[in-house]
Amino acid sequence: MFVTRFNNRLRTGIIIMILLMIINLVNILFNSPLVPIQQWAQKIFYYHVPCAWVAFLSFFIVLIAGIMFLKTKNYKYDRLGLAAAELGTFFTVLVLITGPIWASAIWGKAWTWEPRLTTTFVLFLIYSGYFMLREFGGAPERVARYAAILGIIAFIDVPIIFISVRFWSPEVQSHPQVEMALQPTGIMTTFFFSLFTFTMLYFLMLWIRTGILSLKVKNQ
Repeated sequence: MFVTRFNNRLRTGIIIMILLMIINLVNILFNSPLVPIQQWAQKIFYYHVPCAWVAFLSFFIVLIAGIMFLKTKNYKYDRLGLAAAELGTFFTVLVLITGPIWASAIWGKAWTWEPRLTTTFVLFLIYSGYFMLREFGGAPERVARYAAILGIIAFIDVPIIFISVRFWSPEVQSHPQVEMALQPTGIMTTFFFSLFTFTMLYFLMLWIRTGILSLKVKNQ
């Protein structure tokens, strides 16, 4: 019964997400204005920034799940933390891919060791260690506890990434410092719809992954 209900909801969610992603793509390609300096390279930000947003959101969920697991010892929070960590890392990888695609066109090189890129890469390395802990940490109870602690500590890097543009002087960084509120209306409308679409996609993926992890527990 649980599996049937899960599959029916999954089918509905996937159909809705496909429609949203198609609308989002059409919006980005045809309804958003071109920025004169960046031209078509600017459109990558409609994917790059939402990927960063859902990655940070996911790591925040890891933080909350870790706190709740340490407090309650309920393994549903451990499964939620693992699922969120996997998705957060996946979207961080997308950020590290889409960023250099934009940078190649705008900066003339794919990577510079400026603060925001470096701190994002550090976050990826931290979570690489997180998954190594999950795989080789030993007893499940100890792994869950240590993973919760690491997930809580790792979140410290998220606000550092967010404020890095303002925290370090402009001379040592390459990221643009233009406020989103100053962008033209056409850009903001498309951007917020893309942000909404990726947020819905994330929650669908999180629901699917936590459901799979729960099914694994039920089948053991």
